[in-house]
Amino acid sequence: MEKRWVIKKQGDPERVATLSGELNINKHLANLLVQRGITNYQQAKEFFRPELSKLHDPFLMKDMDRAIERIEKAIRNKEKILVYGDYDVDGTTAVSLVYTYLKKFHDQLDFYIPDRYSEGYGISYQSIDFACEKGFSLVIALDCGIKAVEKIAYAGEKGLDFIICDHHRPGDTLPDAVAVLDPQREDCHYPFEELSGCGVGFKLIQAYQQKECLPFEELEQYLDLVVVSIAADIVPVTGENRILAYYGLKLINSNPRPGIEAILYYSNIKRKDQGLSKKNAFSKELNITDLVFLVGPRINAAGRIESANNSVELLVADNFEKAQKFAEQINNFNTERRNLDAQITQEALEMIDQDEEMKSQKATVVFNPEWHKGVIGIVASRLTEVYYRPTVVLTKSNGLITGSARSVKDFDVYDAIDSCSELLEHFGGHKYAAGLSLKPENLVAFKEKFNSIVNETIQDHMLVPEIEIDAILNLSDINSRFFRILKQFAPFGPGNMSPVFLAEKLIDTGHARIVGHNHLKLKVIHREISSLPFPAIAFQQAKFFEDISNGSAFNLCYHLEENEWNGMVSLQINVKDIKIEKAEMAI
Repeated sequence: MEKRWVIKKQGDPERVATLSGELNINKHLANLLVQRGITNYQQAKEFFRPELSKLHDPFLMKDMDRAIERIEKAIRNKEKILVYGDYDVDGTTAVSLVYTYLKKFHDQLDFYIPDRYSEGYGISYQSIDFACEKGFSLVIALDCGIKAVEKIAYAGEKGLDFIICDHHRPGDTLPDAVAVLDPQREDCHYPFEELSGCGVGFKLIQAYQQKECLPFEELEQYLDLVVVSIAADIVPVTGENRILAYYGLKLINSNPRPGIEAILYYSNIKRKDQGLSKKNAFSKELNITDLVFLVGPRINAAGRIESANNSVELLVADNFEKAQKFAEQINNFNTERRNLDAQITQEALEMIDQDEEMKSQKATVVFNPEWHKGVIGIVASRLTEVYYRPTVVLTKSNGLITGSARSVKDFDVYDAIDSCSELLEHFGGHKYAAGLSLKPENLVAFKEKFNSIVNETIQDHMLVPEIEIDAILNLSDINSRFFRILKQFAPFGPGNMSPVFLAEKLIDTGHARIVGHNHLKLKVIHREISSLPFPAIAFQQAKFFEDISNGSAFNLCYHLEENEWNGMVSLQINVKDIKIEKAEMAI
């Protein structure tokens, strides 16, 4: 699919020049900083050297004082506390964090993850009944609950208190809980709104630690869970999330909890000596992308295939041997998940391909009652990659049609689903990802209305994949010092993506070849500027081989990365897209 190349607005030249001088760095690096809103030495220092001391006071979050008072009362009176969370990565990391923390102070404690199939997303009536039957008097709900108005009222009638820790958008009415912690609340003036669900859980334990006059340093052991949630839930890696992610990655690369190390072990990321000694580094330095593609899917797989309780048991395990048993099981679940994902994606693609009307729509809504509920969110993402338009994938579960939605850049799929709310039983989520359920008799009406809303509101340019380019960077501007500083822009993620550069009028030096499965290996130089040949890899782009090997000039947009081969580390270009000859760019 043809992609639009869009060059971002460049930094003010005067500010760039000033910052370049203050920091003694290349003007291209200074430009990247100014693009990110960093315009002076102090801001740059805070960006490159995040400090945990810069985390916000947790009591700035609305209802935090009420939440801590209720937890203190429960611990003081030896009440039974149930730590409750969603079955995805954000929910299970949040439950693991709060559960292991409170376990240090309180033994009347358990955790509960709802079953994806029998209970569905969020707080369930079944879980409320369970809590009451087992004598729990307080539930701490994590990564869910912000729209559970009726269920919290039901719990209140039974004398069961709830503290809600969520980060999703609230509805018009907040649940009548003891405390509702959610930086997305309109009446909450917490300075950072983009925390993950686990991040809100971290603020809860930070507040308790602070109230009890205990050292903050004791909380650093939980940051590996927080960074996994930040990566998997695709929240912005800016502000407080950047600080939490920075230190969470340090912990994962040095001394992660046994559960995370066991997941890495089954992802073929092991200590250099293949043993378990904490003195030995991993075979590679892990980053946010590794957490997204290696750790997150495995934690998710338990809840998709069987029970997310397995994920929590893994993450709270206190030794590697115990964790390894759960990690092996979860790795098997992940293999099964991949097979289901591939099968259902293929079936959905065939369904679309055989329906001319569906192919011509600006949105995709597909339904099959036999599809596995646990992977439809992944399938929705796959379909969005192929057709690049807002997508809803639906199946049947417990008498309802349930599904997941994914979106494209700049289109708010949550708002589109909200506009169909009279046809839905439940829905929730974010701008780019949402979940929903509806009665079977409303399916046709939902498809028609959702398609109509997308047709009316989406702009044509949103239906073309876009590559945002940070700046033009000639190959002659790249050296080891440039890359060494560029690496310090990490951790990368939404809001601070790994920079994408544009190099123009390149030719291959005659080494172009196809490698692996449809990949292109190049050695490129500028046609009109003196530069040394630079190695490049273009995954899934062998279609350009003929033009390039015939000597055609081309432009490419790319990331810079290190390539390790036979113990040697070198810089290479990772090509995102190629345009042969005079490619037009939207600037």
